[in-house]
Amino acid sequence: MTDKFQELSAPPDALNNGGIEVVRASVVDGAVSVALRRSFDDPYTWGRLLIDLARQAARVYALETEMSEEEALERIRAGLDSESFDPDMPPGGTLN
Repeated sequence: MTDKFQELSAPPDALNNGGIEVVRASVVDGAVSVALRRSFDDPYTWGRLLIDLARQAARVYALETEMSEEEALERIRAGLDSESFDPDMPPGGTLN
């Protein structure tokens, strides 16, 4: 890793049309650090956002590795399942 923060550029449609950043995630010392704002009236919309992120991540793996998009999405799903049902995972965590 690097000592300098490497941020992504904002999506072109957000730059052109405006918008509100709702989530920012970084890897710091091997752990995920997240900042977010509630953003939606119904938490259901977060579920839709999360699956969209999973699909986009799977596409990136398909483009950049030998893994298919379907394989990558299945690995992402397995990771979600392992975190969802881990009895040693403390509830809640901390907020940034």
